[in-house]
Amino acid sequence: MTERPVPRTLRIGMSLSAHFEPGADPSAGLCDVYEQVDLAEEVGLDEILIGHHYLTRSQFLQPISLIANLAARTERIRLGFGVFLLPLAHPVALAEELATLDVLTGGRLIAGFGTGYRSTEYRAMGVPYDERFKRFEEYVGVVRALWRGEEVTLSGRFGELDGARTLLRPAQKDGPPVWLGAFGPIGMKRVARLDASWAVAPNGTLAEVGERIEAFREQLVAHGRDLTRDYPLLREGCVAPTTQQAVDSAAPYLAEQYESYRGWDHGASIDDLLSGQAVIGDPETVTARLVDYARLGYTDVVLRLQWTGMPQEEVLRSIRLLGTEVIPAVREQLRSESQER
Repeated sequence: MTERPVPRTLRIGMSLSAHFEPGADPSAGLCDVYEQVDLAEEVGLDEILIGHHYLTRSQFLQPISLIANLAARTERIRLGFGVFLLPLAHPVALAEELATLDVLTGGRLIAGFGTGYRSTEYRAMGVPYDERFKRFEEYVGVVRALWRGEEVTLSGRFGELDGARTLLRPAQKDGPPVWLGAFGPIGMKRVARLDASWAVAPNGTLAEVGERIEAFREQLVAHGRDLTRDYPLLREGCVAPTTQQAVDSAAPYLAEQYESYRGWDHGASIDDLLSGQAVIGDPETVTARLVDYARLGYTDVVLRLQWTGMPQEEVLRSIRLLGTEVIPAVREQLRSESQER
C-alpha cells in the first residue's frame, strides 16, 4: 500500500452541460451557460469541464470553441475537457489548437482526454472503432511531445512526422495537465503507463473510489512515476437547503439521464446514485462527502450539476451553495486536520 497524503485543500468544480434539447433556442441556452459560468467564477468554484460528442440527440456546443469563448469571460477559474475524444482528432492539429487555448486562458486549461463509447462517432469520422485505444496512446504521446517543444519523428495512424515540432508553446510549462478518462483496471493501468492523471468515473461507493485511487497509485509506483499529480474524481451532484430538496430536485433528471445510458455499462442505478454514489444533499452533507474524498487522496472533485430538462434556477442554487457554504467549510476542515497532523 502506498502512502496516502491528504491534500491540504480540495479543488471543487463543475461539469458544464452545454447542450440543449432539440428545437430549443441555442442562443437562450448559451445565456444560461454564461450565467452558470459567471456565477461559478464569482463564488469561487475552481474549474469547469466541458464534454465532447458528435451526432448527439441534443444541440451540443463543441468544446474547443466554447472554451475559447469562456476564456474571455473569466479570469481565474480553470477550463477544460471532461473529456475530449482524442482518437477522433488529428494529434498535430489538436496540439496546436490546445496550445492556443492555453495561451488564451492564461494557462488555465485542463486537457481531459478519453476514447468515448459510441461507435457511431467513429464510423462517421472514418476511424476504426477497434483502433481507438492504440490511437489514444499514440496521440497522447505526440501531443505532449509537441507541447514540450520536442522534434517528433513517427509513422503513425494519423500520418507521417519527420523531425516535426511546433513553435507555439502552451502557457503552462510542458503543457496543460493531462487528465485521462478510463473505466476499469485495464484503462487505469494505461493512464499510469502514460504518466497522466486518472479522471475517475462518477460511479462507485466511497470504499470503491478509495480502492481505485490506491490501485492507481500502486501502478504509478510500479512504472516508476512520480506520485505528485492531480487526482480528479468526477461525480454527479446537487446541493439544496435540505437533503430531501436535493434528492427531489435531482432524482427525475438523473433517472432519465441514466436510462439513456442503457447498453453502456456505467455500473450505477438511480438508487445507487441517490444512496451515496452521487454527491447529493444539503451543504453539511455535501461538505462531509467532499472531505471524505480528500482524505482518500483526491485533489479535485468535479460535479455535474445539471441534466437534460433541469431548471436553470436549481442549477444556480447548487453553484451558489457550493461556493458560499460548501467550499469554505471543506477548506476550513482540511486546514484544521492538516494543522492537527
